[in-house]
Amino acid sequence: MKITLEKRLAPSTLMLFAVPVFSIFLALLLGGVFLVINGSNPVEIYGMLFKSAFGSSYGITESIVKAIPLMLAGLGVSLAFRMQLWNIGAEGQIYMGAVAATWVALTFPGLPAPVMIPFMLFMGFLAGALWALLPAIPRAYMNVNETITTLLMNYIAILWADYLIYGPWKDPAGFNFPLTPKFVPAAILPTLGETRIHLGLIFAIGAAIVIYILIKHTKWGYEVRVIGESPAAARYAGMNIKKNICLVLFLSGGLAGIAGMAEVSGVAGRLQHGISPGYGYTAIIVAWLARLHPATLALVSFLFGGLLVGGFAIQLIGMPAATVSMLQGLILFFVLGGQVLTNYNIKIISSPKKSASKEVE
Repeated sequence: MKITLEKRLAPSTLMLFAVPVFSIFLALLLGGVFLVINGSNPVEIYGMLFKSAFGSSYGITESIVKAIPLMLAGLGVSLAFRMQLWNIGAEGQIYMGAVAATWVALTFPGLPAPVMIPFMLFMGFLAGALWALLPAIPRAYMNVNETITTLLMNYIAILWADYLIYGPWKDPAGFNFPLTPKFVPAAILPTLGETRIHLGLIFAIGAAIVIYILIKHTKWGYEVRVIGESPAAARYAGMNIKKNICLVLFLSGGLAGIAGMAEVSGVAGRLQHGISPGYGYTAIIVAWLARLHPATLALVSFLFGGLLVGGFAIQLIGMPAATVSMLQGLILFFVLGGQVLTNYNIKIISSPKKSASKEVE
């Protein structure tokens, strides 16, 4: 007997739905095994995770706040993934967007809010986009692997932000904490009622609608899809692959940059050390779990936002917040593994019977 994989003509509809659901189930199951080995009760921990994130109005609103940067960065990386461009640098692009928005807030404190907020938004987008364009150019013209370059540039961006926080932008009244001065009220995004849900949610929803229209209903979106599925066919059809690589990564980084702007302007009210607890990396998992679809991505971002909120809650019973990171890694592992079942049929080929072989002889 022999087991082989046969590529499907089109992805299985059943598997498109079943793989993400089953991946989460397996991740929770295997995560539970780790928890049991460490002497913890997985039912208690999972229950606390769920209850703290979705069991109260406060938990739900906090999950939405955490979902905003995930959704923006997830939209960015999913756009790049459509063209088979592995933008692992969303974390650094978030930081560069946060730095640029902070520069606006600290340099022009006298601007009115209707000017300040769009200016910060533009600079946040531009900084993230230019940071992504740096690895895009060698990828397009010299075929340099963007996975490595975008990943390594994360560390440069984070250290650059730390230099500013600990150095020139350090708050003299901050008791030596790694913080910049607080933004003026005009640089703070408005919030919804008494919650911490800020205007960044509108940015994220608007970006999702724009990305969906661009990808599904424009010639450029068609080119992006064709290049991602068959670069050879795109080249034969005369599509400009180099230009599209630069453009897609530019937009991808820009969306992550907006996430950084939203974090400093909508949540922290200043730039501080560790402004992103790994949103850029989690966004990669969100994008794959949502299968790169903007609407699904919004839902998955909310669920992962809840996972982050739950991660803080379980620290009250002595569990490290890294438990959530472990679950995220397991989910990504099973989702990527499940892609095989989505794109391939498993064929079991029986060996020829011995009797038949003898007859042939």
